[in-house]
Amino acid sequence: MAPTETLTAERILATTEDVLRRHGAAKATVVDVARALGVSHAAVYRHFRTKAALREAVTERWLDRTTAELRRVVDDRSVPADERLRRWFTTLFAAKREKAGADPELFATYEVLLGENSGVVERHIADLVDHLRLILQEGVSRGELALPVADAALAARAVFDATGRFHDPGYAREWSAPGIDEAFTAVVELTLAALRP
Repeated sequence: MAPTETLTAERILATTEDVLRRHGAAKATVVDVARALGVSHAAVYRHFRTKAALREAVTERWLDRTTAELRRVVDDRSVPADERLRRWFTTLFAAKREKAGADPELFATYEVLLGENSGVVERHIADLVDHLRLILQEGVSRGELALPVADAALAARAVFDATGRFHDPGYAREWSAPGIDEAFTAVVELTLAALRP
């Protein structure tokens, strides 16, 4: 980092992603991040109080990219609710598969946070379930969907759980297996069929 550049949280997070990609979640340290930035590790700690806080912030930033893509699908009200659900699940599965395959070091960080019961992961899942709730509620109000339960939030969680094989990191090894695309399509189509009036 040039001496005239300001050390910001965003610069630290971007550099931390690079360090995690190079060293992996188990070996990357705050000292590695500081070295890559050309600052002391104390300077990094002024922005993030602990290594865990830095790791959580990196993971949140990484997950927020997927959440933003999915939010665009939720907000596209020109499309019927069942088609939005199909697009939403397709976008989610593609994003998770891409993260697991093309960004395995950051995916490993995400898995570490899952094991630590991180609030970042819980918030991410809550955001995803809320996306589904919004689509379901709108679909019901437009007469496009019918929920088998009265509570849209409960229905959203059930739909999320039913499709877990295609977004839960515990299944990541299956995401490149032969036949996974057909299995994904079958689950999504059966889910949509159960939601149509």
